[in-house]
Amino acid sequence: MKKSVFGFLSADGKTQIHAVRWEPNQGNIHGVLQISHGMIEYVERYEAFAAYLTERGFLVVGNDHLGHGESVTSQDLWGYFAPENGSDLVVEDLQKLRVKIQSEYPRLPYFMLGHSMGSFLLRKYLSQYGEGLSGAIIMGTGTQTSKTVMMGKAICNIVALFRGWNYRSKFVDKQVFAGNNKKFAEEDSGSWLTKDKEIADAYAKDPRCSFQFTLNGFYNLFDTIHYINKPKHIDAIPKNLPLFFVSGEDDPVGNYGAGVKTAYETYKRAGITDIAIKLYPTDRHEILNELDRETVYEDIYKWFLDIIESREDEMCNNS
Repeated sequence: MKKSVFGFLSADGKTQIHAVRWEPNQGNIHGVLQISHGMIEYVERYEAFAAYLTERGFLVVGNDHLGHGESVTSQDLWGYFAPENGSDLVVEDLQKLRVKIQSEYPRLPYFMLGHSMGSFLLRKYLSQYGEGLSGAIIMGTGTQTSKTVMMGKAICNIVALFRGWNYRSKFVDKQVFAGNNKKFAEEDSGSWLTKDKEIADAYAKDPRCSFQFTLNGFYNLFDTIHYINKPKHIDAIPKNLPLFFVSGEDDPVGNYGAGVKTAYETYKRAGITDIAIKLYPTDRHEILNELDRETVYEDIYKWFLDIIESREDEMCNNS
């Protein structure tokens, strides 16, 4: 595959967003996938998955969100989004990237994938910009009550009054992450991510994956979930947009499958007509990095192909 790095100006008007494009070495491009990465990571962690898709004729793109990876002016800003409306700005950056790439390939099916925090951001994105997409993968997601996230926002506000929004609170961090490894307590602290010890170890040693979120970052995470919980925002997602919920059955972020099923059922009740779900037994949070990742890759690729073939059949029938 061919890999290229580029940048664009964030919706915050000042930050240069780091973006990556992976494309096939040769042959026609059959579709585009844009990735919205998770919390405390960066888009190039998805390179193995991108390589799999480019071998099969897909163009894959993604960017480091504000406060992540290379989309910062200094490492002090890791885990910090923006002084105001950080969640909105990250969503606008996703749209900026889509507009750029889709303008280059206007006739190709265009898919998006969001993992973990990126899945919550994508769910917000779909309520605002879902029209024109061919489908969306909601990966490693979950369900938290509005009461829970409102409490989280309130705690961030109170602590920030005394410490400022750049403060990295051990208390808030513990509330969010403390329970993730509970089921895997006899293993290493990062075992909730994946059973692949090599990948979990590499994650723990990577500075871009081992910083602590700021109060600003946590507030914007809670605010994103608060937004996507509102029925009017769920109802704004196009009813004919194909959605595929995929997660590990042993993923604590999805409450071991229960939270994923709740989100799936909520969207189904909202009238979304083409919606599917698959939970992978014994898989943990990062299913693209799990021991059975080839199976996950194949399932997602097949889902893309089914949509593309259905779209082609529809075009033939209408011609």
